[in-house]
Amino acid sequence: MPFFDQATETLPREKLAGLQFQKLQAMLAELWGKNAFYTNKMKAAGVEPRDLRSLDDLARLPMTVKSELMEDQAAHPPFGTNLTYPLEAYVRFHQTSGTMGAPLRVLDTDESWDWWGRCWGHVLCGAGLTASDRIFMAFSFGPFIGFWAAVEGARQIRALMVPGGGRDSPQRLELMRDSGVTALCSTPTYALRLAEVAREVGFDLRSIPMRATVHAGEPGANVPATKKRIEEAWGAKCYDHAGASEVGAHSFECQAQPGGTHIIESEFIVEVFDKFTGKPVAEGERGELVITNLGRWGFPILRYRTGDVVQVNKETCACGRTFARFEGGILGRADDMFTVRGVNVFPRAVENLVRRFPEVDEFRVTVRTVREMDEMEIEVELAEGADPALVNAIAQAIDSSLSFRPAVRLVERGSLPRFELKARRFHIQR
Repeated sequence: MPFFDQATETLPREKLAGLQFQKLQAMLAELWGKNAFYTNKMKAAGVEPRDLRSLDDLARLPMTVKSELMEDQAAHPPFGTNLTYPLEAYVRFHQTSGTMGAPLRVLDTDESWDWWGRCWGHVLCGAGLTASDRIFMAFSFGPFIGFWAAVEGARQIRALMVPGGGRDSPQRLELMRDSGVTALCSTPTYALRLAEVAREVGFDLRSIPMRATVHAGEPGANVPATKKRIEEAWGAKCYDHAGASEVGAHSFECQAQPGGTHIIESEFIVEVFDKFTGKPVAEGERGELVITNLGRWGFPILRYRTGDVVQVNKETCACGRTFARFEGGILGRADDMFTVRGVNVFPRAVENLVRRFPEVDEFRVTVRTVREMDEMEIEVELAEGADPALVNAIAQAIDSSLSFRPAVRLVERGSLPRFELKARRFHIQR
């Protein structure tokens, strides 16, 4: 199995903790007095870098929430004060997707961008990719960080990177075939969309020597039914990855595929807390991911509350890595859960049930209040020739699994939106 850095990926856990603390100390020493945002936060909490004598002292540092970073940028436009160096030191500008509101701007120095590339090197090597691969980036290269860092990761593992920007889906399929690509980087939604387009235009996906697809930008590649559909459509192994513009590329799926994603613990410290009590959860219990990056000194993040729900497993993986895993990947977002007829539901659970029906090309879920009760409607587009009565089977599958029956409605083909980046299939209307 390819490793990006086998020495650190297989470290005994006590030595891995020592490496993390060493990097944390070095980063805090660099930030202190230079990064106004975190210097002020630490002073307000009554803590200095020298006060941290072990990894256990990390809890003395204050947590960070996204609203703080947003408010800081609003007060100190355009980039805020979470910058460790003068503006002239920064070479990359990106911003969050803005799915949940105004985008957050993030800057990287040359050193930080190299760190991003190393993180993506772990992602690509985790999927078994090497210098012999040709990796297609099905991504329009705007300010959203998306797969920009994957390009740098491909360079670091010395793979051939084939850019897919500036083309529509049929043209991308042709370029992938003509250049003999062996791996695809895209959102899971867009991988399924490309397969749908191939079917519509009569393009044979088997003409592309694909062996791996690597996905980011949204949940899906670790939703079992979605993963299965991608693998069946492309005849290739599907790999998940998670990260965020403000945090970095923090986890990846390995070739052993034990049902989760490895945390790049040489570059990140992970904590898991109960969202309501604010207390750490026991290993193996679900909670909110709080993460600290260790190598992005130009735009650092200390104890960041991501809102992502995770469950950590620290057992050594069959692949040989000692890096802990998120069981099942990112399980959802704490604020994405909604209630239908008294049942708590995560979007991931609904997607997993709908994607079990290969006839469904696209879907949209709307939750609205009807006579003081929340009701769910699912609109589905079916493939040509599919039996319209399938909507009843979908409703029954959700009823059997989640204990409520949604209204499932067939809509005209092409009426639902298609997505290249983050899909927005779930809508709450109250």
